[in-house]
Amino acid sequence: MTRVSVGMAGITNPPWSRVRQTVTFARRVLKLDSMWAVDHFLGFFPKVLWDKEFSWMADPDDSPHHYLEYQVLLGALAKPAGPMQLAVGVTEPIRRHPVLIAQAFMTLSHMTAKPPILGIGAGERENTEPYGFDFSQPVGVLEEALQVIRLCFDSYGPFDYSGTFFHLDRAVMDLRPASGKRPEIWVAAHGPRMLRLTGEYGDGWYPVFPYTPDRYESALRTIHEAADRVGRDLEGFTPAAQLLAVVGRTRSAARKLLDHKSIRFTALLASDDVWQRSGHVHPLGEGFRGMIDFVPQDYGKAELEHAIGQVPVDLMAETVAWGTVDDVEAEIRHLAEAGLRHVVIAPGGGLASRRDALFNLRAIRTLVRRLHAG
Repeated sequence: MTRVSVGMAGITNPPWSRVRQTVTFARRVLKLDSMWAVDHFLGFFPKVLWDKEFSWMADPDDSPHHYLEYQVLLGALAKPAGPMQLAVGVTEPIRRHPVLIAQAFMTLSHMTAKPPILGIGAGERENTEPYGFDFSQPVGVLEEALQVIRLCFDSYGPFDYSGTFFHLDRAVMDLRPASGKRPEIWVAAHGPRMLRLTGEYGDGWYPVFPYTPDRYESALRTIHEAADRVGRDLEGFTPAAQLLAVVGRTRSAARKLLDHKSIRFTALLASDDVWQRSGHVHPLGEGFRGMIDFVPQDYGKAELEHAIGQVPVDLMAETVAWGTVDDVEAEIRHLAEAGLRHVVIAPGGGLASRRDALFNLRAIRTLVRRLHAG
C-alpha cells in the first residue's frame, strides 16, 4: 500500500498557550508531518448560533471569529514545530500583495526545519467584501499573483511585471529562501481553471472540498495535462486534500455524531453542485457556492436553523469522512489509490463534546501510524 503523510488543521484560534501546546502535542504524540493555520478575519460559524447547544467549545459571551494572524503565528511556531512542515491553508492575494506573501514565506524558510507550505487559493467573500476588498475577479487575481510569487522566488535584481491587477517596475526581492527549504506552493483548486493554474504553477494540490476517488483522479489528470502543456516537470509534486473527519468508537456512534448541529452545519458550506449530486438543492439558494459565498453575519438565526434542518443524512457522506477509524482509513486509502499523497485532517467530530474531541485526536494518532506504514 502507498504511504500517505498526514497533517492536521486548526491552530489559529487563541489563546497562544493552547496553540503552542497543540503543536507540541502534534509533534511529540501524534507524530504529524504538517500543521496548518488558516488565514481568516472571521470564521464560518455564525455568532447567532454560537452557544453550548451548537458546540461544547462555544462560549456565548465570546466570539467564534477570533483568529490570530497566520504569518506572525507561523513564525512563532517554527521552533515548537520541529520537523513538522508549517503551512497556511489557505491564503489569497486579494488582502495581501503577492510580493509580501513571497517575502513572508521566504522569511519563514529561515526559521523552520523543513520548507514551509504556502497554501493559496482564490479566497472567499467573508474575508474580502465586508472589508472593502474587490472579490469580482478572484481567479484572475490569483493567476497573476502566482506568476509574481514565482518571480520573487526565482529573480535576483530588478524585475518587471505588467498585468491587469499587479504592476511591478524594476522591483527587487533579493531575499533568498534558506538553502534546501524553498517554500512550496500548494494551490487550493477545484474548477477547471484553478486546476490548470495548479499544473502551471503549483508544487502541490490542496483541495478543501470533498472528492470521490474517481473525481480526484480525473482532477489530478487535468493538473498533469496542464503541466505538460507548459513543459513543467511535476516530479516532487504533492497531491493532497483536506478532510473533515468525524470518527466514532463504533459506526453507529459516528452516525449519531452526524446529527449534531455543528457537524450538520458544515454541510451548508458545501456548494450547491455537491448538494445537487446528492439529489438536493442547497437551502441557501440554487447556485450557492458554499464557503466561497458564505458570509455568516448575513444570515439570521431562524434562517440558519431552518437550513441546518434541511441537511439530509445522505449528503453528510459527501461532505465528511465519517465512521470508525477503519472506515476513515479506508476512505483515505481509496483516495491514495487515485493519487493522494498527503491528507490534512480537520477533526470535526471534536465539535460535539470534549470526550469526542479527545477520541478524535487519538484516532488521528492511529491513522498516522497506519498511513505512514503504507
